[in-house]
Amino acid sequence: MSREVYSKYPPELNEEQLQYLITNVKDWSIANGLAVRPVPSWISKDEDPVGSLAVTAPVTLFPSLFPRNCFEQGLGIQTAYNELYAAIASNETWLKQIVEELVEVDDFIADLWKVHQAVKKEGYVQDTTLGLFRSDYMVHVDPTQSAAKPTIKQVEFNTIASSFGGLSTQVSKLHNYLLSVDAYPEETQSIIKTSSLPPSTSVPSLAGGLAAGHHAYGESRSGSPLCVIFLVQDPERNVFDQRHLEFALLNDHQVRAFRVPFNKIMSHTRLDEKRTLLYTPPHAPKKTWEVSLVYFRAGYSPDDYSGKADWDARLHVERSAAIKCPSILTHLAGSKKVQQVLATPNSPHLARFLPDKNRAAEVFKTFAPIYPLDKSEAGLEACKLAQNPESAARYVLKPQREGGGNNVYRKAIPDFLKDTPESHWPAYILMEMIEPPALTNTIFRNGEVQKGGVIGELGVYGVCLWKTKSGEDGVQEILENRQAGYLLRTKGDQSEEGGVAAGFGSVDSVCLVDI
Repeated sequence: MSREVYSKYPPELNEEQLQYLITNVKDWSIANGLAVRPVPSWISKDEDPVGSLAVTAPVTLFPSLFPRNCFEQGLGIQTAYNELYAAIASNETWLKQIVEELVEVDDFIADLWKVHQAVKKEGYVQDTTLGLFRSDYMVHVDPTQSAAKPTIKQVEFNTIASSFGGLSTQVSKLHNYLLSVDAYPEETQSIIKTSSLPPSTSVPSLAGGLAAGHHAYGESRSGSPLCVIFLVQDPERNVFDQRHLEFALLNDHQVRAFRVPFNKIMSHTRLDEKRTLLYTPPHAPKKTWEVSLVYFRAGYSPDDYSGKADWDARLHVERSAAIKCPSILTHLAGSKKVQQVLATPNSPHLARFLPDKNRAAEVFKTFAPIYPLDKSEAGLEACKLAQNPESAARYVLKPQREGGGNNVYRKAIPDFLKDTPESHWPAYILMEMIEPPALTNTIFRNGEVQKGGVIGELGVYGVCLWKTKSGEDGVQEILENRQAGYLLRTKGDQSEEGGVAAGFGSVDSVCLVDI
């Protein structure tokens, strides 16, 4: 298929066609949990005092065109990425070298490392870790080559609270439903067809990963029934995304899960003498559950830690015998500094953790050039690039943070660095901007229709469950390793950030095209 398809898609709709499409999107989304809590700027707390309302999640009306070879590349490489990050998280000696470069300039990383050190001193009582990962990519077309073939380049690798697995399955179903009820014009039938709309298996796959972690815990140590805890933010706008996994865990695997706000973990749980984590639901104070697995959907950002009590809570969980998703070391492995160290040209570290040369080569193909902002030779050169407005226009500056809204883009970088003490520059990495092909789509957000140029970001989920070697660095055994579905997030091409919950992007699905 010619690249011309990009400029002719999606088609123009008349008013009747648009209203039919939007009506189906709204009704199907609410009926099937493709929803979020409304933002306060749209529906105020006075209008919804108990937080009972839900609205359609920001979605694209059409599935976005995506090169088939790039989609298959992303899905095919996920198990290698799972293996890579399991190995990194299991090598405390190597990770320590990375973290020690950051502790003086990044208080959050320093505090996470202190949690690990405290548990290490006492002794870990759980050697199994679950990772529900998401590797994010953008399609890159080299602007210097007129006949360049599109490929994917990694934006980041998420090791904690990898969100929208619940909604991604629903939005791919939505677009298939719209196709089935003729909500798309006839002229799109050569493009949008069932064979070009792959379903996302993220809900059953991620729930299956949680179930595998639960079962790997083994028998109850206390005699109480076993459960999984979802550690969550309160309030949580993205609750339905998480609920889909919770419901699948119960319905498909008969595993009970409880939602516990991050700031309530100390008041609702306790540790016994074996450091078994025991949970007493506030709604049923006479019943106690033993926690097999703690799934973090909070605690990934400094915003979740208002003081010592929150750090005590993170330590409390990490000390426990429950399997963590993720462990503190796996959380740290997701820092941008690790991504930079792996992706810096001529770096020896990738081969260390992925000894299979073919798998390592496939992973390396997805790296965009990334540089440190330190006193190394590469770092000094990167500092020059970042301070020059002309060269900075090709880069993005990233801190060691999860979630949208934290990056500094292009010509804003030099002024940002001027206002930042030079001693803090090593807390950032400098990444070459990925150049995606021009696309258009229509986004339905907060009751409004927004049409124009868009950029898509493909997230590929992975499940990895592994044991670490007692007293040594390295993975002892990988128990589960699989690709777990996909997410497409699409944003207006005038927005640099892509986080849906942060208010920038929309959830989407792919319409595969052959270029």
